[in-house]
Amino acid sequence: MHNSFKLNGIYYSNENLKSLAHNFIKEGLAYEQVVGQFLLDWLNDSDFVSVNTSGSTGIPKHIKIKKQAMVNSAIATGDFFKLQPKNTALHCLPTNFIAGKMMLVRAMVLGLELDIVEPKSQLVFDYDKAYHFCAMIPLQLQNTLKHCDNIETMIVGGVSVSKTLIDDIHNIKSTVYETYGMTETVTHIAVKQLNNFSLLRGEPTKRSVKSYFKTLLNVSISQNESGCLVIYAPKLSEEKIITNDIVKIHSDTEFEWLGRFDNVINSGGVKLFPEQIEVKLQKIIQQRYFIASEKDNTLGEKIILVIESENIDLNVISNEVRNLITLDKFEIPKAIYCVKQFIETSSGKIQRKKTLGLLKC
Repeated sequence: MHNSFKLNGIYYSNENLKSLAHNFIKEGLAYEQVVGQFLLDWLNDSDFVSVNTSGSTGIPKHIKIKKQAMVNSAIATGDFFKLQPKNTALHCLPTNFIAGKMMLVRAMVLGLELDIVEPKSQLVFDYDKAYHFCAMIPLQLQNTLKHCDNIETMIVGGVSVSKTLIDDIHNIKSTVYETYGMTETVTHIAVKQLNNFSLLRGEPTKRSVKSYFKTLLNVSISQNESGCLVIYAPKLSEEKIITNDIVKIHSDTEFEWLGRFDNVINSGGVKLFPEQIEVKLQKIIQQRYFIASEKDNTLGEKIILVIESENIDLNVISNEVRNLITLDKFEIPKAIYCVKQFIETSSGKIQRKKTLGLLKC
């Protein structure tokens, strides 16, 4: 515990923090109860904590992560973003999952002054207070754009950041980074800067930023035979982590994310990445949607578009899709379906395979 650590404006010793944790569990709101339980887990004599994976690509599971790995991750983040003791930070993520837990660990290890607020999609916090650091999911950032100028550095992750949101954040003063990571890597092992705010004659100007993720210190990357990213981060995991993410490596420390291996569609011998097609469709579809496939006698697999909606004119959408000049002819969906409500994980990520099962009902 760093001696500069504050929680909601108050310094805590280990024993006092345990008392606060018990109070959170006994009398706190639901999100405070989860915070309290994690603090007790962190302060006990065990050398690891149990963490839930999100379940976005499979069945959610419990894994054990060494506390030292979490400390190492916190230090790596602090070094990359140049966080200093007594810097202020805002914690607005659910502590059920690794991202929320790591905000607490960073504060305790680095000596940050951490304010905790309820992790809602529409955040309520002291909009006038200056914060050095914050982590959000894209939906929170989208809903908080007009209140972000007092946050110096922000990381955003959990799901991919849409092109619309990337365009929007060029007009805020916060420096925003998209993160790449997972529970097994103790949150992010790489970040990608999304904006570069500057003032020219009093007006915000857009500067080009790289579309690649840059790894943090002590992280090595490579690819396996399937083109998937392999991560070696000895301070976070004793074993190499083989991901299901297909990437293009640009240097020893930079890579471009292309999509999930388990989502790749082979249509007539052409490999297509749904995530890349989804980016192109953002201009014409306002509802939530995703690209998937279904069996086809000629192509083997044909591309389909699934939209979350009850009352949308599919003919209009179909015409707009066909007229979208950025789509390659192989990328045009051969069928469009509507689903009333997508199936999600407990952390709000779309479960594509389970949602596709609704089309057969």
